[in-house]
Amino acid sequence: MCDSDIHQGLVEDWKLSRRAFVVTGVAAAGLVSTVACAAENVVEKDVSIPTPDGSADAVLFHPAGDGAWPGVLMWADILGLRPVFRDMGRRLAAEGYTVLVPNPFYRSRPAPVVEGPFDFGNAEQRAKLFAMRDQMTDEGIDRDAIAYLAFLDSQSQTDKGKKAGVQGYCMGGPLSFRTAAAVPDRIGAVASFHGGGLVTDTPASPHLLIPRTRAAYLVAVAKNDDAKEPEAKQVLKQALDAAGRPATVEVYPADHGWCVPGSQVYDMESAERAWGELLALYRANLA
Repeated sequence: MCDSDIHQGLVEDWKLSRRAFVVTGVAAAGLVSTVACAAENVVEKDVSIPTPDGSADAVLFHPAGDGAWPGVLMWADILGLRPVFRDMGRRLAAEGYTVLVPNPFYRSRPAPVVEGPFDFGNAEQRAKLFAMRDQMTDEGIDRDAIAYLAFLDSQSQTDKGKKAGVQGYCMGGPLSFRTAAAVPDRIGAVASFHGGGLVTDTPASPHLLIPRTRAAYLVAVAKNDDAKEPEAKQVLKQALDAAGRPATVEVYPADHGWCVPGSQVYDMESAERAWGELLALYRANLA
């Protein structure tokens, strides 16, 4: 789980943040243009997905026009489904995927669970988020993963003859590992970006699920997460190697949260590099 000393600073809607444009200049404008172009070529639909624990709100994206594409489940970070994750889902769909981005906190309230700026330095704001996260048991997450992949496979735009992918950010990293173990016959690729708690000393540690999976892995680690737990990356590498899972585990020169536009730790150069690695992972393994 992300906490205040990992996920740093103020988070706000990146497209409305003047600071984002001042800091990144032309590159930021180029990214906005990319997202806008993706929106023109992608169909977006809000959906409701039945799960054993209730109805989950989510958003589904797929390329415009007739066809079927590999499915991808995208797990959001601790702030949940919000405009920036819609942008990310749209952008991925434009690359030729049918993408589902669920509200991980549907048991607590519909998305967005956070509206407006969110300050990780504010203990009261953090407590509200963590209370919702506590409603997500490991067993519940597994049930959700099964339901989400079944929903994706029920869509005519999903190519069920190809493997599906799963990716997650922050708390979504461990959820992606759990998804790959819950539906091993479907998941062909797993990507974790600044995932928190991938290696713990409990029997429920996500890295212990790797032998139950049949996927290739991309694990992009934040430099400050690595500084706190420098042994975790080696444990992950050993677990992946022992299970015979193709994998890249790499520490990026950016802090926890760097992939998601809108926070003070967003690092566009590292984020775009990670995006390129994600696309390469999916092209090689969702076949």
